[in-house]
Amino acid sequence: MDQNQDRTPTADQAEDNAFFPSPYSLSQYTASRTDFDGLGTDQKYDGGRWKVLVVATDERYMLMQNGTFFSTGNHPVETLLPLHHIAEAGYGIDVATVSGGPGKFEWWAFPHDDDAVKAAWQLTQESFKSPKKLADVLESGLDDYAAIFIPGGHGAMNGLPASPELGKALEFFLANDRLVISLCHGPAGLLAAGLGGDSNPFAGYKIVAFPDALDFGPNVEIGYLPGKMPWALGEALQEAGVEVTNSDMSGATTRDRNLLTGDSPLAANQLGKESAAALLEVFGD
Repeated sequence: MDQNQDRTPTADQAEDNAFFPSPYSLSQYTASRTDFDGLGTDQKYDGGRWKVLVVATDERYMLMQNGTFFSTGNHPVETLLPLHHIAEAGYGIDVATVSGGPGKFEWWAFPHDDDAVKAAWQLTQESFKSPKKLADVLESGLDDYAAIFIPGGHGAMNGLPASPELGKALEFFLANDRLVISLCHGPAGLLAAGLGGDSNPFAGYKIVAFPDALDFGPNVEIGYLPGKMPWALGEALQEAGVEVTNSDMSGATTRDRNLLTGDSPLAANQLGKESAAALLEVFGD
């Protein structure tokens, strides 16, 4: 069978009963280049203070309903393409994980012929491999961070929604009129803001995110996922009072107050442009 027709998930030999996406699904969802078409602005921040805090997942495996593991992590396009725009706009980048262990990547989705993504990886790879521990960042203070960025990738659904540290960080960014940026499955992290409270402070916000209908239908059928996920992202966000406005994957982005979101890897370039513009608008001096 031609690999572009093979819908059987590929075994990850580093873990028992773990799988990468099938060859067919990768032919549909990945490419050697992104849609990067240049920076959205020539303006650049040169004040030296403001940084962006990236909270990456340090979890590799998602346990599916059928007992298999999905080998996941941070999606490289959804992580690095927005960061390219942010870095080129002049903002420093710090990477943190909940454990302080390395951020994990879905390397099978890395666009190896894309200069923008490769430049962002060159700039940040040591930070992802040796990140700060999120609790330590909180202890040191968040005053110099203009934004928090939670990248996409199914791995964001592992650990981040249950992190009290992420919840405290998000509450700081909301209370201090800083930016919150996320896309695809990254908005799972927004659930952490409601931990221990009567309601989620993002209740009433409108976002776009990766559609449950794809994850629980076509993504299983084409072998992108080795089984149904343990829980549904959009459903959980809606239950928390967050309004997910999209039902498909089109590259949509949206901004509600200081929360900027995108629906998928297709949104990474535009979200990067919008994030850089928002940072320069509010934190450009």
